[in-house]
Amino acid sequence: MPAAALQQKPLPTQSTAKRSVQLDLPYVPVAKRPLPPGRPREWYATHNRRLKAMRLAIALLDLGVYMPNQAQNEKIRSTAELIGVHPPSDTTCHMVRAFMRYNR
Repeated sequence: MPAAALQQKPLPTQSTAKRSVQLDLPYVPVAKRPLPPGRPREWYATHNRRLKAMRLAIALLDLGVYMPNQAQNEKIRSTAELIGVHPPSDTTCHMVRAFMRYNR
């Protein structure tokens, strides 16, 4: 029997299913793990800034802000307040727009 016949058919996704696929609710974030020790302090600051920018970019997309030019600093900061994170700096706001621009 050919190996291709033994492979299982993948489960349908939201875009390929004939009817909607139920998502697991409520969403539970992945358990946090400690960051690796021994890196320079700048690495940790950059890493945490990227995580914050990704969270903000996802929240903006959920709110219907799809284009980077729609995400001014005030909109990003109000979204940060809405999701409960500290107000981002101008550098983090710039990074949020960069994520929205390059991850299309």
